[in-house]
Amino acid sequence: MTARSARNSVPGRWIEDWDPENEEYWERTGRRVARRNLTLSVLSEHIGFSVWSLWSVLVLFLSPDIGFHFSPGEKFLLVIVPTLVGALLRLPYSAAVARFGGRNWTVFASAVLLMPTSLTAIFVQRPGTPLWAFLLIGATAGVGGANFASSMTNITAFYPRRHQGWALGLNAGGGNLGVALVQLLGLLVIATVGDTHPAYVVGFYLPLIALVSVLAALRMDNVATVRTEPGAQREALADPHTWWISLLYVGTFGSFIGYGFAFGLVLQTEFGSTPLQAASVTFLGPLLGSVARPLGGKAADRWGGARVTLASFAGLALGTATLLAASATSSYPLFVAAFTFLFVLSGIGNGSTYKLIPTVFARQAEDAVTSGRDAAEAFARARRLSGAVIGIAGAVGALGGVAINASFRASYSGPHGTIAPALYTFLAFYAVCSAVTWTVYLRHERRAADLTPLSVRREPGRVR
Repeated sequence: MTARSARNSVPGRWIEDWDPENEEYWERTGRRVARRNLTLSVLSEHIGFSVWSLWSVLVLFLSPDIGFHFSPGEKFLLVIVPTLVGALLRLPYSAAVARFGGRNWTVFASAVLLMPTSLTAIFVQRPGTPLWAFLLIGATAGVGGANFASSMTNITAFYPRRHQGWALGLNAGGGNLGVALVQLLGLLVIATVGDTHPAYVVGFYLPLIALVSVLAALRMDNVATVRTEPGAQREALADPHTWWISLLYVGTFGSFIGYGFAFGLVLQTEFGSTPLQAASVTFLGPLLGSVARPLGGKAADRWGGARVTLASFAGLALGTATLLAASATSSYPLFVAAFTFLFVLSGIGNGSTYKLIPTVFARQAEDAVTSGRDAAEAFARARRLSGAVIGIAGAVGALGGVAINASFRASYSGPHGTIAPALYTFLAFYAVCSAVTWTVYLRHERRAADLTPLSVRREPGRVR
């Protein structure tokens, strides 16, 4: 790719000769183009996550004071539905980038967010609106969660492998911050005008959605290397690493989004917190977890995705055990601190688990080249499969959020329900994820390191 071709790319057109692995080109012009697209991708994904998370805040407002009489189980259902729809839409969203282009799809994925926000603003303060109507409206908010898959697939193509851990972590972390921002906004509304005006939270996003849609149309690019051949997802589904990584992502991202949606409701159910008390602490965990995500990607660039992922699962198990102790002793400060710790560890694990994707397929490409296959073909396949697996893992991982909220709902069912059954379930799953990380990935990394000369292992930016 020439500097001119990058500079002269215009809306609706494709950059045909993008080559971020060329270090000379990358330093001269590629970095600038990639950063511009990354910035707008983060903004779009950020607002998508905020819209996806709206109902985790709105359920705090749905009280008899404004004409709603929903049980805790019904409120958990209101946060489960958007999570499920967002997870199911991630596969088609990821494939859409390859078909329509990253810039083109970002414009659509941003503009379509006007639908759930407008519907929510109209009905959320209509007393007597039935549960089924809110469930349908909440389902439309799932499109915000699907933005993640298309955004990550697009950004993967813009960055060279040596920077993908950081870039993907920053992209996803900036998007994840949308969970914290919408909760901060809910806190601001409750603290200033009370807990009877949920429409104020929704209305904040309408002009932002329009602005980001216009900016994406004017400033983003389509990249030809994002185009995948027909059947790329089918090819990825046949690779066992797709499923191992998806399982790990259920444990990391599923924890982040599941806890993010459930935190406020858990505090209300476990400790009887008021909307203001719940909103005043629920934003902190998603905020720190979002900041931790790019750090997890950066750490994985340096020490390997498997090592960092295993450490994150150990931390998640420790945090869950602490939650059990806090619940048993009715310690509110310890409970909030442990929950916040879980967000941080899930954020780190999100970044390191996603780093495994390009690393695993790049290693397959290197092995293929060693066996005599054409290098260009082998690494093109690696990029193609990486993009497909990002979409698949993102979809499967988001289902973990559904499982977490369903577990909380089941644990609290009945007059004497407690949080303990859900927490023991999470502990068992983190143990399974730790075993998979060690068996499938960390042992392989260590064998590869043992066979690699020390001087090469110390080479900066080398994918291990």
